Amino acid sequence: MNETTAAAPIRLTRADGSPIRVLVVDDEASLTDLLQMALRYEGWEIKTAADGSSALATARDFRPDAIVLDIMLPDIDGLQVLQRLRADGNDIPVLFLTAKDALDDRIAGLTAGGDDYVTKPFSLEEVVARLRGLIRRSTLTVDANESPVLVVGDLELDEDSHEVRRAGRLIELTATEFELLRYLMRNPRRVVSKSQILDRVWDYDFGGKSSVVEIYISYLRKKIDAEGAPMLHTVRGAGYMIKPAE
Repeated sequence: MNETTAAAPIRLTRADGSPIRVLVVDDEASLTDLLQMALRYEGWEIKTAADGSSALATARDFRPDAIVLDIMLPDIDGLQVLQRLRADGNDIPVLFLTAKDALDDRIAGLTAGGDDYVTKPFSLEEVVARLRGLIRRSTLTVDANESPVLVVGDLELDEDSHEVRRAGRLIELTATEFELLRYLMRNPRRVVSKSQILDRVWDYDFGGKSSVVEIYISYLRKKIDAEGAPMLHTVRGAGYMIKPAE
């Protein structure tokens, strides 16, 4: 009898070779157990929390590389947890879990500084895939032969330090905003479509919800174009382009 063996996933590790750390925050013990099992299969180190206060304390001590965060928690909700993390200067990638499927709720999570979300019920494979994408985007590596600094007009993006400046002024971006800007700046004066952006920045099939691209382009415009003449442009029916301000 022929036997087949499933290929093991490519292991993601920290730069020093140690396991990726993920904090899972949810008050449903059965769901937390399933997520722990799936993420430990990736070779990652997992900590859990059942409420917002515990999540904040664990995040400070554990220093995770990513957080899976339920919006509905018994004390403070996930949006408040994330707001407190961001207020402390913590830019860790966050994947929201939510039972709400309304667009306003998804936008609220992203506006609060979240990087992605999945709607319950979801597959464990989907959560793992999205986490892997977030972790890869937050720990970018640069070819040793390339300059780590991308320049378009008076806008500079440093891939090593993750700093973005326009006309010398520092601009704070989330991990997803940084990766979207990085992709645009690697293609200056070139129109890139929503599907190209989804494939490169989100790195998975977004189920046709391309509105997330519009949301993040809007976020970037508020931060980048607020510092000077417009650099981010919509090409109707085609996509988006970045070019030096005129």
